[in-house]
Amino acid sequence: MNLDRWRLPTAIKILIAGGFGVGKTTMVGAVSEIRPLRTEETLTDRGLRLDDLTGVEAKKLTTVAMDFGRISIRDDYTLYLFGTPGQERFWFVWDELALGALGAVVLADTRRLADCFPAVDYFERHHTPFVVALNCFDGDRSVSVGDVRTALGLEPEIPIVLCDARRRDSSKEVLIALVEHAMRRGAQAVGTSS
Repeated sequence: MNLDRWRLPTAIKILIAGGFGVGKTTMVGAVSEIRPLRTEETLTDRGLRLDDLTGVEAKKLTTVAMDFGRISIRDDYTLYLFGTPGQERFWFVWDELALGALGAVVLADTRRLADCFPAVDYFERHHTPFVVALNCFDGDRSVSVGDVRTALGLEPEIPIVLCDARRRDSSKEVLIALVEHAMRRGAQAVGTSS
């Protein structure tokens, strides 16, 4: 791939998106080199009537604005990670968070795969490069990558990767897959505009 005409910016903004309780805050915290900024609040009785806690019954906190973390890659690049809120009532924040993003990770829980549909739809509508990361809670890999691709209606070029959002090395692999995917898309765009 010839990237001479398409280079990554030195400050790279990446979104971590997905459904409620899928592990976005956990992923940002696992991979960030700084103590992450979190905007978590305690789930209240009022919120419990709105949020489906199936599969995440022990969840006590929820992100209401964003999570923020940073990763420095040599002196050349800095990744800025923005975790989005998962509940529909906070989706209005996504447009602001998405401004200037290189791409997004759609974190998915295979036990509640439908919860990531809104994130997939959002990034497809906005032509934002994204990867789907299947967060394998406690090693749960009961659904095949092919079944996930079919269920989400994903094009073959959209990467799907397995991960454990609690592990730094696993989360880093997801971010690498996203950056490589975004670079391929950027290089293809440059190639077709010549």
